[in-house]
Amino acid sequence: MNRLTYIGLAIAGVVIFVAIFAPFVATHSVEVMNLENRFQSPSGEHWFGTDALGRDVFSRVVFGARISLQVGVTVVVVSAFIGIIIGSLAGFYGGWVDRFLSGYLFNVFLAFPGLLLAIALVAFLGAGLGKLILALCIIGWVGYARVMRGQVLKVREYDFVQAAKALGASNMRILCTHIMPNAIQPLIVQSSLGMAGAVLAEASLSFLGLGIPPPAPSWGTMIEEARNYFSIFPYLLFFPGVAIALTVLAFNFIGDGLREYLDPKQRTR
Repeated sequence: MNRLTYIGLAIAGVVIFVAIFAPFVATHSVEVMNLENRFQSPSGEHWFGTDALGRDVFSRVVFGARISLQVGVTVVVVSAFIGIIIGSLAGFYGGWVDRFLSGYLFNVFLAFPGLLLAIALVAFLGAGLGKLILALCIIGWVGYARVMRGQVLKVREYDFVQAAKALGASNMRILCTHIMPNAIQPLIVQSSLGMAGAVLAEASLSFLGLGIPPPAPSWGTMIEEARNYFSIFPYLLFFPGVAIALTVLAFNFIGDGLREYLDPKQRTR
């Protein structure tokens, strides 16, 4: 793995540590308002300053990491699970099953830009953490399903799969025991990149007011609240923006490194 991968792992490790131990890392309460301390510049007491309601920006950024990773991990796990099942069925059985799933169902979801479809779903379902995760899972499974379908189409032609068929193994045993374990490798890379996409999508929807409602310290919500004061107090937007950028870059670096490590051709090169 290259140097950028290790940088991504280091950044992701810090973000995960901060998210897990947020109550111990944060220096102040994220919801207590103190109007006498509003718009204080970064200092020893308030490392990232305070916002328009006197809340500590550093503590809100710390708890925002927990929300972003919660959304990212849940969306990746649920989307990957659904995508693996649907993609495996489409690739293994082929015929009308593949035509219906990959020819019609996949194209219905791919016909719309992901973020626009997520906005429509969240607007229909309403704001909230659970509904946001549901909307992102609905649009996120297709990418995993397409990758899994392609891998299953390739692996099912291998000799050991044909040997299992000749020995009379059932379709379910062949699919679960022989094909899926050998086809799932590219989904590891897809999951890392999907993690970055889910974090960015959550921040985007929260910025538009369709994500996690205040006073929850979402990074997107913090940027939306800070945009009116950017010219006067730029630190309000700078710190949550840097947190989003570093988190997304970290998982993208990890995904690129995993793709290079898991691909023998690129590893040799």
